[in-house]
Amino acid sequence: MATPLTAMSRSDLLGTIMREHRDGLVSYAEKMLGDHGLAEDIVQEAIVRAWRNIDRLLGMEGSVRGWLFTVTRHLVIDWVRKPHARREVVGVTYNDPVSRTGSTEAVHDALMVRPLLRRLSPEHRAVLVHIYLCDRSIQETAGILGVPAGTVKSRQHNALRKLRAVARPEAA
Repeated sequence: MATPLTAMSRSDLLGTIMREHRDGLVSYAEKMLGDHGLAEDIVQEAIVRAWRNIDRLLGMEGSVRGWLFTVTRHLVIDWVRKPHARREVVGVTYNDPVSRTGSTEAVHDALMVRPLLRRLSPEHRAVLVHIYLCDRSIQETAGILGVPAGTVKSRQHNALRKLRAVARPEAA
């Protein structure tokens, strides 16, 4: 049973809120986010907000638990809506199980493309890998590589031109 907040000193209040509500809030946030560590961070922020609004909490008619769950839900929604939550993590690769058929075409393409890519500078190679193999936009590639979008476009153009000249010398 929850302890009435008005019967305790302000110094004991944070400990009581943590003890009585933390586990339920973390479980709630984790179900929405699928990440325990992130859920703990969200709950910590909710408890900090409770501490900042302690006078309002003590004077309200509703339950503190309900207020905490509402704040936690809003923090989760805010987190999911932030652009950083939608960004790709550099270094993580996505393997599409449908495309991993082990076909001879994929092996042939890999045998043809790798030697050609090795002829490019690391900067040009990185641009082509991000755009064509990782299916990223020019803006995403620019952000990952830390260069302007115009630089990505010119590297892409120059790399493709060099690849065409190497792959089909008669066309150059």
